[in-house]
Amino acid sequence: MTPGTGATLRLLAAAGSARAVVEIGTGTGVSGLWLLRGMRADGILTTIDVETEHQRIARRIFQEAGFASGRTRIITGRALDVLPRLADGVYDLIFVDSDVAEYSACVEAALRLLRPGGVLALHGTLAAGRIGDPAARDVETVTVREVVKAVRESEEWTPALLPTGEGLLVAVKR
Repeated sequence: MTPGTGATLRLLAAAGSARAVVEIGTGTGVSGLWLLRGMRADGILTTIDVETEHQRIARRIFQEAGFASGRTRIITGRALDVLPRLADGVYDLIFVDSDVAEYSACVEAALRLLRPGGVLALHGTLAAGRIGDPAARDVETVTVREVVKAVRESEEWTPALLPTGEGLLVAVKR
């Protein structure tokens, strides 16, 4: 994740005074740190990843950065298995940085999970620069195009595609 993308995540969390955030794709905790730095002091980051080792590293990174363990809820599992167990309409921000094949399902879940005015952010939506190349027909690029188009055309979102880092599709739930 680039510093520009991280700063954008921090800004989104701060602008919405985020208290409840879901991160799909913990990785090693870099994006989670940016989110935590923008969230309210009483906010809780729920982060989901299938890789136990990633979560172990992220837990250590969060602790070393001075965040109490109570500020994070780290869940091991596939996002599409975990998301149905989360509460409806209570989240301020959902950040998705996982398998592109799951982006469409994550967008659907976000509609249920976010409060009105909540923000969805999808990472990697410039598809490594291929998004604007009509000749690019690989599965990942086509999938990203379809998700971006669906969000853009939906009456339920107010979106913008930000050209920061690998691209960040940001959408506010109406």
